[in-house]
Amino acid sequence: MTITAPASPFGRTVCAMVTPFTPEGELDLDGAQALAGHLVGEGGCDGLVLSGTTGESPTTSDAEKSALIRAVAEAVGDRARITAGIGTADTRHTVELARSAEAAGAHGVLVVPPYYSRPPQEDIAEHFLTVAGATGLPVMLYDIPGRTGTRIEPATMLRLAEHPRIAGVKDCAYDMLGSSKVIAATDLAYYSGCEELNLPLRSVGGVGYISTVANVAGGAVASVLDAYDRGDTAEAARRHARMLPLTELMMASGLPGTVTAKALLNALGLPGGPVRAPLRAASPERTEALLQAYEAASSPGPSGI
Repeated sequence: MTITAPASPFGRTVCAMVTPFTPEGELDLDGAQALAGHLVGEGGCDGLVLSGTTGESPTTSDAEKSALIRAVAEAVGDRARITAGIGTADTRHTVELARSAEAAGAHGVLVVPPYYSRPPQEDIAEHFLTVAGATGLPVMLYDIPGRTGTRIEPATMLRLAEHPRIAGVKDCAYDMLGSSKVIAATDLAYYSGCEELNLPLRSVGGVGYISTVANVAGGAVASVLDAYDRGDTAEAARRHARMLPLTELMMASGLPGTVTAKALLNALGLPGGPVRAPLRAASPERTEALLQAYEAASSPGPSGI
């Protein structure tokens, strides 16, 4: 039996791409093009999110964000969908970034609720509706209350789903019940933003994932959903379990995913470069542990993958 994922304008196997920098800390557009080409080619990604948290959006300028979109769009062409992270705490600034992303060639935008000020649900809804009305791009809502301080409540999701350009959700709310209810009641394309929930969310109707781990192990991450979508749930579960040590070390061991992803990319000879302050590079000991976990996740299993 084949289980077909719902169609989505953002892709299915989506990588939250790091933003490569030069050794001096400047934006590395050549490196970004090379990394994007790798991720879309042998990395198994059909979508890229640029300037998300993994892409160090808090420490890149508006001009750098636009330049990054242009460079990556030139590199991947029509081989992948490009979604630009544009979330800020200021509705006007978010609208400006949405328009800049559209002009630079993005195919969609990823928007978080305004953070720190923690507005009520009605204000959050108006923020998203204003952004959705500012361009012709599809909008993905990013529900990550652990970072923004504010949940997009399921009732708010239901209201926002009525807008023709609000098309997806990156789900980091850790509320499978709430997510399942919205999936069942709307056409929103749901993406797991938490690596350990890629398979569980797909099993209740999610489309795919937006993955930091895919920067270094995109094929292995995609293989989990590939097995599930073939109807081989036992194999999907086995592959999911095999990824857990790398997932935990990259995403739940006290270092931001940006730091661990760049440590591995640099060790593997792929474009990454340094992180920008206040982030700091992973230690040699941590990098060695990451490499060991990466090698274990990447080595062929009993089924050859």
